[in-house]
Amino acid sequence: MSSILPLRLDDVSYAAGGRTIIERMSLALEAGASTLILGANGAGKSVLMRLMHGLLAPSSGRVAWAGEGARRRQAMVFQRPVMLRRSALANVVYALKVAGVASADRERLAREALAEVGLLAAAGRPARVLSSGEQQRLALARAWALHPEVLFLDEPTASLDPGATHEIENIIRAFDAAGTKIVMSTHSLGQARRLGDEVIYLHQGRVLERAPIGLFFPHPATAEAAAFVKGELPWT
Repeated sequence: MSSILPLRLDDVSYAAGGRTIIERMSLALEAGASTLILGANGAGKSVLMRLMHGLLAPSSGRVAWAGEGARRRQAMVFQRPVMLRRSALANVVYALKVAGVASADRERLAREALAEVGLLAAAGRPARVLSSGEQQRLALARAWALHPEVLFLDEPTASLDPGATHEIENIIRAFDAAGTKIVMSTHSLGQARRLGDEVIYLHQGRVLERAPIGLFFPHPATAEAAAFVKGELPWT
């Protein structure tokens, strides 16, 4: 089966409420390198992720995958994942059902995914009573069960404590090691350094900079990115 990558955005804009959030953006995401999307609040990170994933349609321009079947070969995990009113196991089984996996294989694959994220012992517990960190691991288990070629992660640890964040980062590394392309937005510069291979830096809905992690942090090429790395507010 041919790869669904690269993913291309050609002159993409997105507007809502009379405001342009993404403005005439063109870029391509290739297989391999983990891509971290950085930028201040309001830069357009979450909207860009949703445009890439297909949850939003661009106001103008084109978002296109290279291969067929992209909708079922990519997944997205949000900062606050939606949990179904059923057990942890049933949440993963349902994701497999929606993806068209044969019923005979669903429970086995779901249990394997729960084991991968350290939640097999919680398989029978209601998903909505799990802690925030456990719910995020369950969301990642739903993605793991599908073995996506591309995984979008929108601020997946923003509301978690350091211990839960460490667990989530280890799971993200496991996806990366298994060959999944990681595309992730984060506010944490330390997390970007730990998990990323390259940075896409957004400012007011535009890509101001794209560079390898090892170059972006010590030598940002724009004044806006330099201020961001130093922790300065964009309006000061």
